[in-house]
Amino acid sequence: MSMILEIRRRGRHVAGSILGALLFAYFLFHAIQGDRGLLAWVQVRQQIVEAEVQLAGVEAERGQWEGRVSLLRSSGLDRDMLDERTRLVTGLAREDELVILNADGEGAAD
Repeated sequence: MSMILEIRRRGRHVAGSILGALLFAYFLFHAIQGDRGLLAWVQVRQQIVEAEVQLAGVEAERGQWEGRVSLLRSSGLDRDMLDERTRLVTGLAREDELVILNADGEGAAD
């Protein structure tokens, strides 16, 4: 019986510390694993890096297309480019011409 009383007496002093430690562990766990924790932050940073790489690729492709489109403007129409696109779209060529196709099946426009 005296053992139970001793446990109760010491338990009252320790309960506050245990409760504080559990509360601290709870917040620490959610600071690391939560929706806005450290691991989520690392994943968002990785997604941003991947999106920036994809953006750079798309911007490079857009620059190429803008260059090709500028050749087709009426102010500086490149007849070779127009002839190339016409032949590629229609699939026609003269009998005395030699047509060289790329691996993707398009003419040597690139």
